[in-house]
Amino acid sequence: MLPQLFPEGINRFPPAILALADGTIFRGVSIGAPGHTVAEVVFNTAMTGYQEILTDPSYSGQMVTLTYPHIGNTGVNKEDVESRRVYAAGLVVRDCPARVSNFRATQSLPEYLAEQGIVAISGIDTRKLTRILREKGAQGACILVGTDAERAVELAQGFPGMAGQDLAKVVSIKENLDWQEGTWQLGQGYGSPEQSRFHVVAYDYGVKSNILRLLADRGCRITLVPAETPADEVFKLQPDGVFLSNGPGDPEPCDYAIEATRAFIDRKLPLFGICLGHQLMGLAVGGKTIKMKTGHHGANHPVQDVDTKRVYITSQNHGFAVDPASLPANARVTHISLFDGTLQGFELTDRPAFCFQGHPEASPGPHDIIELFDKFITLMAGQK
Repeated sequence: MLPQLFPEGINRFPPAILALADGTIFRGVSIGAPGHTVAEVVFNTAMTGYQEILTDPSYSGQMVTLTYPHIGNTGVNKEDVESRRVYAAGLVVRDCPARVSNFRATQSLPEYLAEQGIVAISGIDTRKLTRILREKGAQGACILVGTDAERAVELAQGFPGMAGQDLAKVVSIKENLDWQEGTWQLGQGYGSPEQSRFHVVAYDYGVKSNILRLLADRGCRITLVPAETPADEVFKLQPDGVFLSNGPGDPEPCDYAIEATRAFIDRKLPLFGICLGHQLMGLAVGGKTIKMKTGHHGANHPVQDVDTKRVYITSQNHGFAVDPASLPANARVTHISLFDGTLQGFELTDRPAFCFQGHPEASPGPHDIIELFDKFITLMAGQK
């Protein structure tokens, strides 16, 4: 525990423990809800955007360690959310400042976490934790409010792992939803684009709201559908294109989504996949996915366009990757990670379909590769 981080005294915070499945123990203080949480622990290298990270449904089943040391400085507001609630299973930080300083803040991060029922810990050495995860890989963990370290380790070791977990249908909406909201502007709030040139059916596998907002900005009328919606139901909606969203868990068990994606490809319907959607497209064309050691989580990942050699700084959040060697001849690699060479994007040479592993909308940033949304618009325009 790092008591110097709490100049007002650590006694105002209940003690908490972070236990890893390998038996490592960290002691700190609780800055969220009481109780305990068990999940896979991963680290995220973003310096800002903790509210967007917490509300990204792709983090369902995972607790997030933020490597930037000071988290909570700007508090929380009601607009900077990516979904209807917090989906991260827990939060691990080094220092959560006692004071909040931002003109948009409506509450502090600890207040928000407690309100949302999220167990969180502060005051631990996140550098040491990150080194362990880099060396040993993401693993089961438990945050427990209290002092029972033995119980915390036992709970951490009971986590079954992310492989084989179909979480897309768990976080998805249950009924169709019309989306018309555009992106946010200071002093104006979220826009309401009037032009609707294209009808896009977007699958909600755990979609981030700003992805939908960017599509709306580009003249798309969006029908958001549940993860398990059959392709035949989508065809009845007569879309100009289909969007496959980001989402949590292992893509391989999502047979319903793989089957629907294959139907869209066969019908030559313009198709755009992001993150889990990218992995589903890879599986739909006969490729394979692999569980990564630590995954990619952050807002500073360099990705290269293999044609132009241009390097984009991107936001990432995934624990599985598509094996490029398993893709068929009509799948052309378009982007690769400069961190580890893993596949970041591919397109089909005989179909209007492409996908990207990172989050190109990258709310709150960076926005380097936002041009992929324009590519989707161009594909739909070409089919009209």
